[in-house]
Amino acid sequence: MDATDDPVHGQQEGRFFHGYYRSYCYLPLYIFCGEHLLCARLRTADQDGAVGTKEELAHIIEQVRRRWPQTRIIVRGDSGFCRDDLMTWCDVHNVDYVLGLAQNSRLKTAIAPEMAQAHEQYESTQQAARVFRDFRYRTATSWACARRVIGKAEYLAKGENPRFVVTSLSATTHEARALYEDLYCARGDMENRIKEQQLALFADRTSTHAMRSNQLRLYFSSFAYVLMHTLRRVGLTGTAMAKAQCDTIRLRLFKIGAQIRISVRRVWIAFSESWPYVDLFRQIMQRLQRIPLRG
Repeated sequence: MDATDDPVHGQQEGRFFHGYYRSYCYLPLYIFCGEHLLCARLRTADQDGAVGTKEELAHIIEQVRRRWPQTRIIVRGDSGFCRDDLMTWCDVHNVDYVLGLAQNSRLKTAIAPEMAQAHEQYESTQQAARVFRDFRYRTATSWACARRVIGKAEYLAKGENPRFVVTSLSATTHEARALYEDLYCARGDMENRIKEQQLALFADRTSTHAMRSNQLRLYFSSFAYVLMHTLRRVGLTGTAMAKAQCDTIRLRLFKIGAQIRISVRRVWIAFSESWPYVDLFRQIMQRLQRIPLRG
């Protein structure tokens, strides 16, 4: 789960100046499963970044479990999604979570010995040092119960760099360092997926007046991403462009010169003989034609 800014440059309905992004913008909510886009919900920026997340998750998870009832679900998000109502909902509905937790004086005090140890390691090696602490923590008023928190005490050349995550996952199955470095930090790849939509598929062109029509534009961009990802997953797998970004695929395979002839039974597309990707295009077409059509 992640939220991002979608700047507006007119008098669009719902425009609001967001202090963090320093611009008038919308604040769309994105939910991905790996590279699979599950939700792109346009929201106004005058509210908490986690607003609506619980409802969207409930809708998505209900559909996932209807199809794959035994699938284990873990949700990830930064500290903007660390909200008690969301974590409580996950606890009740057997959904695990790994969420960033904003640091405060109590948390930093809790890992002070580990930070001193990391500092000592840095001084002896002049290399970045990390030490982790696994402990139980509860806020003064906002959390309904104590939860497992992992603190990363890191010391860099620029000084201390503490980070925290809260999780429902057990320490017996998910050791602190691996949970933070391998599971939590992997959520950063989602930012690349959002950038693909924003930059290559024009998700930021929400320039009509009404929120509903701007949501429709975001949907169109989302549909384009789903189709592009399917092309990458089915047609480009095993090729040099298997991991290509959407804008690379668009420029090399879509925005090309060709002569089109339409007959009664066929559509003929004639490419230039010097086009360097003709063999790849032919390979992709053969793979896509083997996909069975669903009625």
